[in-house]
This record gives sequence, C-alpha cells and structure tokens, in this order.
Amino acid sequence: MIKILFVCHGNICRSTMAESVMTYMAAQHGLSNLIQAASAATSQEEIGSPPHPGTVRKLREVGIPVIPHRAVQMTRKDYEKYDYIIGMDQRNICNMQRITGGDPEGKFYKLLEFADSDRDIADPWYTGNFDKTYEDIVEGCNAFIDKVSELTV
Repeated sequence: MIKILFVCHGNICRSTMAESVMTYMAAQHGLSNLIQAASAATSQEEIGSPPHPGTVRKLREVGIPVIPHRAVQMTRKDYEKYDYIIGMDQRNICNMQRITGGDPEGKFYKLLEFADSDRDIADPWYTGNFDKTYEDIVEGCNAFIDKVSELTV
C-alpha cells in the first residue's frame, strides 16, 4: 500500500481536492488496493472545517465524489505514517519541514514535480480560480498514477 498525504495551508481547498481526485483516479485505474490518500494542513486556522464550497462545487461539476473530510493539521507522526507527503506549494514544503523537523527519507514533494514541473498549485482561497487549481491537481495526480503504474508493472 502506498500512503499519500496531501498538504496545503488550511486543508479545505487544494489538499482536500487532491485527496478526492487521487482517490477517484486510483479507483478508475484499478489501483484502490495500492494507493491510499489523505490530506492535512500546515496551519491550525481551519481545523474542523469541511472542504471549501468552491472545492465541493468543482468536484461535483466534474463528477468526482468529495471525500468526507474535516480539516486536520499535519503532525510529526505523519512523517512515519506516509510514504509520500505532497505539498501544494513551496511555502507548504517549508512548513512541512518545520512540523516534522526535516525530511531525512526524501518523502516531501510538490505535486507538480511528478509532472516534471516546479510550479506551485495556486491557492484558490486567494485566486478564486478553482478551475485552474483542479487542472493542476489533475496534471500532478495523473503523473503520480503513471509513476506508480510503472513501478507495479
């Protein structure tokens, strides 16, 4: 089982969208028994909050089930629990490093690294553009699925 933790600032927009997209894509590719996704925040600001209405709207629009979720904060123990800890932007990566005390096993990635890009996934909390966030998340998740598929062949 490959365990992935998607991380963003508040765990209500990008990381929850990525968790739902990855869970859906894994099922579509017959990889549900191999990939397990979860999500968390680097901040405490939204702890207990449901996914942002913009995230819910976008996922419903494209027919992807929204994973039932309440925002949680990433902990140091998550480093041991997950194989991949995937931040949405460079600031998330810095905060993930702070929370865990470092990344000695090389588990930290930005999502679009899997698509050979150093781009950040823009935060729709500020941009209001959930469509662009969704497109970038799909690009990163597709690239991750391709990587996993290559490893399991």
